[in-house]
Amino acid sequence: MDETRPISVLTGDLVNSTGLGPENVERAFRALEDCAEMQADWMGGQSLHFTRHRGDGWQVALAEPKYTLRSALFFRASIRALGRDFDSYIGMAEGIVAKPISVNLNGANFPVFVSSGRALDHAKSWKHRMVFNEHAYANGASILLDRISREWTPTQAQALALAIEPEQDVTLSEIAQRLGKTRQAISKSLSAAWHFETLEALKNFESNYNG
Repeated sequence: MDETRPISVLTGDLVNSTGLGPENVERAFRALEDCAEMQADWMGGQSLHFTRHRGDGWQVALAEPKYTLRSALFFRASIRALGRDFDSYIGMAEGIVAKPISVNLNGANFPVFVSSGRALDHAKSWKHRMVFNEHAYANGASILLDRISREWTPTQAQALALAIEPEQDVTLSEIAQRLGKTRQAISKSLSAAWHFETLEALKNFESNYNG
């Protein structure tokens, strides 16, 4: 990353990791890491530096803060696709970093990392599992998107994970083919998951983003 630039940080923690058991915890982390790798294209090819954080937690840094909410939903879709027992709290924050970020984010101590961790603490103590710590307008959106995405079934989450990438017009037929389901079944799943409204809200947020 450049010498100084804005980033956003997502700090997550698995929900009920003890109940999931070690094998499922590892499944969850593989899904989260794969999700982070897929997002590098959104960030101009820059890695998110996915890092396991605080035991059963995780953290990433986004070079394009406008994608903060979309990224959080993508992580949530990727993990909820594994089953109804899988979920993650996610705290989000924006800020400026003054020097290149280490590959291992556990040593990062810029204020934005502290703010993201604080947002995660709020998420774990409030009724909302996704909290945006910095901007009231963004946190309002995150509360609504949290409520929508918390209801996703595994099938809906699988479909959303394929449809959520920015600047990609993935068709229902393509999603259906990749998931081995009918077009009609995918259309029904996405409609029930508020797919159109969610993507329109994200596009609006991103097109009006000004840091």
